[in-house]
Amino acid sequence: MAKQNVAEQFVDILARAGVRRLYGVVGDSLNPVVDAVRRNSAIDWIHVRHEETAAFAAGAEAQITGKLAACAGSCGPGNLHLINGLYDAHRSMAPVLALASHIPSSEIGLGYFQETHPDQLFRECSHYSELISTPKQMPRLLQTAIQHAVGQRGVSVVALPGDVAAEPAPEKAAELALVTSRPSVRPGDAEIDALVRMIDEADRVTLFCGSGTAGAHAEVMEFAGKIKSPVGHALRGKEWIQYDNPYDVGMSGLLGYGAAYEATHECDLLILLGTDFPYNAFLPDDVRIVQVDVRPEVLGRRSRLDLAVWGDVRETLRCLVPRVRTKENRRFLDKMLKKHADTLEGVVKAYTRRVEKHVPIHPEYVAAVLDEVADSDAVFTVDTGMCNVWAARYISPNGRRRVIGSFSHGSMANALPMAIGAQFTDRGRQIVSMSGDGGFAMLMGDFLTLVQYDLPVKVVLFNNSALSMVELEMLVAGLPSYGTTNTNPDFAAVARACGAFGLRVEKPRQLAGALRDAFKHRGPALVDIVTDPNALSIPPKISADMVTGFALSASKMVLDGGVGRMVQLARSNLRNVPRP
Repeated sequence: MAKQNVAEQFVDILARAGVRRLYGVVGDSLNPVVDAVRRNSAIDWIHVRHEETAAFAAGAEAQITGKLAACAGSCGPGNLHLINGLYDAHRSMAPVLALASHIPSSEIGLGYFQETHPDQLFRECSHYSELISTPKQMPRLLQTAIQHAVGQRGVSVVALPGDVAAEPAPEKAAELALVTSRPSVRPGDAEIDALVRMIDEADRVTLFCGSGTAGAHAEVMEFAGKIKSPVGHALRGKEWIQYDNPYDVGMSGLLGYGAAYEATHECDLLILLGTDFPYNAFLPDDVRIVQVDVRPEVLGRRSRLDLAVWGDVRETLRCLVPRVRTKENRRFLDKMLKKHADTLEGVVKAYTRRVEKHVPIHPEYVAAVLDEVADSDAVFTVDTGMCNVWAARYISPNGRRRVIGSFSHGSMANALPMAIGAQFTDRGRQIVSMSGDGGFAMLMGDFLTLVQYDLPVKVVLFNNSALSMVELEMLVAGLPSYGTTNTNPDFAAVARACGAFGLRVEKPRQLAGALRDAFKHRGPALVDIVTDPNALSIPPKISADMVTGFALSASKMVLDGGVGRMVQLARSNLRNVPRP
């Protein structure tokens, strides 16, 4: 058997850790690694058109599968392009290993062509970022990087000079025992005891759920039913907690709707479950608060806590349910359910009058139709901006669908690259990129990646020729919109020129048919939908509270623009409220 070089050993270890794809753009310092991938049947090189796409795609793959994914960039400018997607993956707690290839090791520190210091540059967006200087470092250093990414759920970066990658691997390199899955974490007895007492003493308990409730839907529902608690959620908790939820009171935050805000402020005990909800202005400061999270570093960093509980949400609830007393009084829960339904009833009509005849098309109508015609197990990747609003309010979770986006990092242009990573995990699953025209145009080159690999991603393009979320922010702050308009081509024609299926929709009656035709198409497809740039415009009367950013009053006044099928869920849940 021929002796391995460092690059071959590197690729072998990645394959043993479960990595099946390495997303990137080739370059001279990466050549030994790319050649090693070529000769390894267990892993594929995915050639994208921009390294930022590579990082977003790897992050999406990791979020969909829960397993380690990987990306790579060549020295200097190549790997520097990874940084935005890596920030997003890291903040989304997606286990990603990034290979940042480096200039020749003998030239480091001497101002060489394309020189950067990737081991330093990526430290802020990773749990681990180190340079391999000699072949003897590689096996253990890569093992350590993998275990940081998997164990701490985030990014690890390995910087590897091209010349070191081409050197012979050390003799009898250790067969590493790799950790590729996480354990469950149970809270300590003292914390469980204290939390049981607080719950039993409280009259009005509200649960507020984030992405940490993934896999704990049944436990949250059982717990809420026992203590008669309304259940609100953050945006990243929506897909995990809103469906089949008779205690649902909606979402809080900038895109919030329903009674979640009231439920979190009118309770006497608020329990934050698996959420690092960043908007502390929406959290109360005059109720008792408990936070449960598997990441101890996030406990208490958003609000003052009366109790911090370090543990998995599911394991914590399994400890609590048998011990807490069943609450018989559901007055608070029923009040919040009714308030939630009434609130949704009040806004659902905002974009239903003559919506099927309105030109340009209401984007809310697009999202509502998309929700109806998309598969029950579709994955929606969502661009930052107004697409976040439409996904939050109109895409109905059901336990099988997934909705992912740059919800913590807030980057533009994430939807298409994320769709690439999601589609590679399962070519038979429907992947829908909810793209804005601004975000799509930013990384439009990687539409060619869909064509090159014949990935059947469906791009649903909300084309209002504007950066409308930024425009809205300006208007809320009392500023005239400026620099927010886009001069766009016919994106459907661009798609066809690339060799994909493309349709342009300008009238509402064309919409459902166009979406169905795109979804039936076996390969990549784009539906360019001309939408109303004035959707969610500022009301005539602007209060003093709306002067800066998204104040609570501003978000209520500006974003109460419809909630799709969620009003049906609220009506259904009202059946649980006893009639006098």
